[in-house]
Amino acid sequence: MLEGKVALVTGGSRGIGEAIVLAFAKAGANVAFTYLSSEEKAEAVLQKLRAEGVEAEMYRSDASVFAESETLTQKVVERFGRIDILVNNAGITRDTLMLRMSESQWDDVININLKSVFNLTKHVLKPMMKQRSGSIINLSSVVGVFGNAGQANYAASKAGIIGFTKSIAKEVGSRNIRCNAIAPGFIATDMTHALTEDQRKAYEDNIPLKKLGSPDDVSNACIYLGSEMSSYVTGQVISVCGGLNM
Repeated sequence: MLEGKVALVTGGSRGIGEAIVLAFAKAGANVAFTYLSSEEKAEAVLQKLRAEGVEAEMYRSDASVFAESETLTQKVVERFGRIDILVNNAGITRDTLMLRMSESQWDDVININLKSVFNLTKHVLKPMMKQRSGSIINLSSVVGVFGNAGQANYAASKAGIIGFTKSIAKEVGSRNIRCNAIAPGFIATDMTHALTEDQRKAYEDNIPLKKLGSPDDVSNACIYLGSEMSSYVTGQVISVCGGLNM
């Protein structure tokens, strides 16, 4: 479905990002992905891709830094010749109640989750506009839709991504560039593995499908949005949440 396309995925060394990278490669794409601190995990992902004959490269880059994002984009274009798909996946949490939240806990989440989306989109739009095609996929969250106590910073960053996505879709649609968001619900990753059995059951009881999602559920939605199957889909938010936000 992605044969011959070049994809750039931020935060691609683990969790949902890793699943997206591997799924894109399986679907035929050449893949560039970033990591920040998980060099060993990134190297393992890269070797797995290359063992399958995939054209792939990893880059250490902080998506929240404007200049680093510009350099990253230039390197990917030099290496692969183009960028067809951008997945803005880099993100963190710094959960605490607002009365206890520090300025740095707010700033860190906004910078890494939201400013990074501006940074990468800003620089990737140039080659996409030149080739008059592209698909930008931004990872939001159902928390950005309905909020969550103790996550005001995270919810604000993910809600901002939704507004950003819809605005960019309107700006660049005439250039055949699409921009969509995916809003995952509770996905089984390293973060959810730390939950107790009782906590996990409480989450599952609130989900109509009565189970947590998997990273593959999110990567499947990314393949759809990156492929020509979604050629008439832009400015949309696709929830991958088991019905949690109904």
